[in-house]
Amino acid sequence: FFLSSFGPFVAVASFTPSPVINKLTSSRFFLFFAADKFAWLRDDEFARQALAGINPVNIERVQVFPPVSKLDPVIYGSPESAIREEHIISHLNGMTVQQAMENKKLFMLDYHEAYLPFVSRINASEGRKAYATRTLFFLTPLGTLKPVAIELSLPPPSPGAAAPRRVLTPPTDGTTHWLWQLAKAHVNSNDAGVHQLVNHWLRTHAAMEPFILAAHRHLSAMHPVFKLLHPHMRYTLEINALARQNLINADGVIESCFTPGHLCMEISAAAYQSWRFDQEGLPADLLRRGMAVEDPAHPHGLRLLIDDYPYASDGLLIWSAILDWVRAYVDSYYPTADAVRSDDELQQWYWESVNVGHRDKRHAEWWPELDTPGNLGSVLTTLVWLSSAQHASLNFGQYPLGGYVPNRSPMMRRLVPEESEPEYAEFLANPHRFFLSTMPSLLQATKFMAVVDTLSTHSPDEEYLGQRQQPSTWTGDARMVEAFYKFAAEVRRIEREIDGRNRDPNLRNRCGAGVVPYELLMPSSPPGVTGRGVPNSVSI
Repeated sequence: FFLSSFGPFVAVASFTPSPVINKLTSSRFFLFFAADKFAWLRDDEFARQALAGINPVNIERVQVFPPVSKLDPVIYGSPESAIREEHIISHLNGMTVQQAMENKKLFMLDYHEAYLPFVSRINASEGRKAYATRTLFFLTPLGTLKPVAIELSLPPPSPGAAAPRRVLTPPTDGTTHWLWQLAKAHVNSNDAGVHQLVNHWLRTHAAMEPFILAAHRHLSAMHPVFKLLHPHMRYTLEINALARQNLINADGVIESCFTPGHLCMEISAAAYQSWRFDQEGLPADLLRRGMAVEDPAHPHGLRLLIDDYPYASDGLLIWSAILDWVRAYVDSYYPTADAVRSDDELQQWYWESVNVGHRDKRHAEWWPELDTPGNLGSVLTTLVWLSSAQHASLNFGQYPLGGYVPNRSPMMRRLVPEESEPEYAEFLANPHRFFLSTMPSLLQATKFMAVVDTLSTHSPDEEYLGQRQQPSTWTGDARMVEAFYKFAAEVRRIEREIDGRNRDPNLRNRCGAGVVPYELLMPSSPPGVTGRGVPNSVSI
């Protein structure tokens, strides 16, 4: 933890016992930033983390320019982004915006709709400030992204009034450098909130819970689907109960440490309105975000539009292994559609998961029908993916990659100053100090670090993908024991392939000077904070 690069953070020791500081700033953190302790300041690292960081699931391809919001324009102003071609054309390697879009070179992090309905109330809270942000990236010939514009939006002061919006572009002098750093910090704060409240809590912890509860209520311990899912349900209900007591509760850790404060769960609930189970599998999610196109000639039937997209390329290896294992299992026990439809326990499990557990979504037409072996296999593959690899990719990098608060501040306390504001003189006089003053307080930062350290820790009794208790006797079906060992062997092969990718200098988003290798989807891990490992279940 490079406290020396931000002197005022050293004062955290006055608030926290030294053993805690020593633990939080141990060599585990240096494993990830020792090669280049100032990498987080660079634009290329800011962009790289959208593909290989803690939250690699929000980057999307720009398909309409300027980007357009679906929010009510009467309340939130013009739906069209303020970013124009003149803002970014000098950063597109000689292309026009239309050419960049046609060549699939323009990408975006869009938190406009997730945040704008809440910004007024956030900014009315003491010590919390936010924008709704959009960030545009250009895909370079090297396969890396570079940020080309950041839009900072506030809601209109009154219905029908113009919404205050500001577009910043890569810096050209000292002043614009620091304004750009402040804008990136607000983007990262938006990203941290959506990561924790939507992608991590809602889409893995909370979304899995109804399926687990219904499994215990309706599936016999001897039922083949219960046996398949059993390792992927381990500890999830317990950790969710603890989260409701200590993390996402009113005035809890999440409200204390993240910019939205008391609005955190409202943001999560609002995101649930657009949640769709049929788009939670990795291939469907990549297609939805425009990050891949269907192509039968490519492995997994998809062609990634950014070849070096570590989360997606490693994730597809694991998704395919899970899919093959689940298909073999389902085909063995459910060879026909009638076998699926006539299994009363199975049908009751799925009915309750949808109609009771996800009651608000029970009438949605996109729910898969549980009427064929293929549909059953698809549902089970998605559940195994969410509980294992998807959760691991979003959880176990929180301390190693996000524990250094300036890299990814979960909370912002000041807006970016305008020239007409008194704060602008303070900013010009000491931009470094002003930047630090926008970050969490020392006590808030330490509290956040302590929590994500715990959340990133593997327990000594963790079971990882390809492992399970009593691997030779968990079922009396010798064919399935053999099929599981085949799956475990494939998981070990995937680990070797990921290791090879992390050594390939042509993959610049995971290999290079000061570049952190992407290990969040490495299946195995020793105990502790390691920044790798794919447990079977949502267990922390």
